[in-house]
Amino acid sequence: MAGEAHAPLAAMAGTSVRDPRLFVVRQPRNRDERFGFAADLAELLLPYLTSFQGLTEAVAVDRGRDVRHRFTDAPQVWLPNTGGIDFLRLFGRSTRFRRLDGDYPVPPSVPLLGQWLTFLASSAEVPGSALLPNAVQALGLHWATGQSGAEDAHLGSLMAWITEGAEAARQAETGPVAGPATDPAFDNGVLAPLIADASPDLPTVLRELLLPTWNQMWHALELLAGLPEGGRVGARWDGDRDAYTAFVQHLEEGGAPQPRRDGAVAAAARLQRLENAATRYAVQRAFDDPLVMAEYRLAGSAFGGVVTLANPDRVDDTGKRPVLRPRIMVATSEPVRVEVGAALTSPARPSQKARVISLTPTPTGTDVLLELSGGMGRKLVADPGSVPAVGERLLLTTLSEAYRPGSAFPDPSDTPWTHGGPPGSHDESAQPA
Repeated sequence: MAGEAHAPLAAMAGTSVRDPRLFVVRQPRNRDERFGFAADLAELLLPYLTSFQGLTEAVAVDRGRDVRHRFTDAPQVWLPNTGGIDFLRLFGRSTRFRRLDGDYPVPPSVPLLGQWLTFLASSAEVPGSALLPNAVQALGLHWATGQSGAEDAHLGSLMAWITEGAEAARQAETGPVAGPATDPAFDNGVLAPLIADASPDLPTVLRELLLPTWNQMWHALELLAGLPEGGRVGARWDGDRDAYTAFVQHLEEGGAPQPRRDGAVAAAARLQRLENAATRYAVQRAFDDPLVMAEYRLAGSAFGGVVTLANPDRVDDTGKRPVLRPRIMVATSEPVRVEVGAALTSPARPSQKARVISLTPTPTGTDVLLELSGGMGRKLVADPGSVPAVGERLLLTTLSEAYRPGSAFPDPSDTPWTHGGPPGSHDESAQPA
């Protein structure tokens, strides 16, 4: 029906497949019922979100000269698809600015829930974040089907293809959708009469509608839990715990709700963080998953080979002071589309750089002469095992996990009025409407 895009109808939530809780809005156009729904959902969700604010761990910063603390764990909220994330973002925006007094007052838990939902939805924009994952996207990273992208976005069809095959997926296309949108035939033939008549059967019908998706979600989690963990997943979870810790601290200090729109400087800084995160995530996935790396090998920006020569004790004394610069020769039969002087990295030794000295065609492929730097200790003798030995199989790529420093952005007060600076007295975009 026509109405606000964030008007909820029903939600099923919980921490156990056997104990789902159903929240229903009998009349979505009724504002009081909608915020009553938000209060009920907050009663379930907020205790879970805050239950990780216990144990902390010390983390070295500033090269060990200082420490900070973060929580040892963080929450994880799963949704069926990306549409659910978009809905939570809208629902968070509609609730985080609600007032506790005046016209249409709400319980204190409602704006607090809105801030949490906004935080989770924002974290979902960060590539590799696991605070608010969705089943469709997570499954799509590990299983390939013969369906189109639109068909894979249907959780029931995707799960049927993975577990039973194409015919089952075809039949599942007519099954209940995972939301947030419902099927028009269901809306017109079933839902509209129930709402119009204020029928007491509405919760029962909605439970039957949501239950298949609920069970599919838990089945998806079982499938994903059976996969081996990537070597760099832990580092990304550390970042999620950092974000969770910072947001909890923001709330404890009485921080204001997130603004409706970022100012120009904040938006530019956020865009840069997301771009860096996307680049870093792509590299980490390739380093952790040989099938992802295979795409780069086919493109020639990565290749595998065998070390045929190694000079681990070579020292370069042409500069002001001697430095350890071992050289190795790698023979490969794969296409090599890098130039002399290019910097390569091996996933097995991510802190070590390999500079291409020469490329020599051979009857079976290419001999690549490399000069190594970094990751071998601080002496003029390489640490044991830090230099690839003759006979070792090596994967080399132009991808790198190296730290990317952020740009220096001006203070908002130093920007022109077109970007939120003078002559305006404040950023109106951050004020609730």
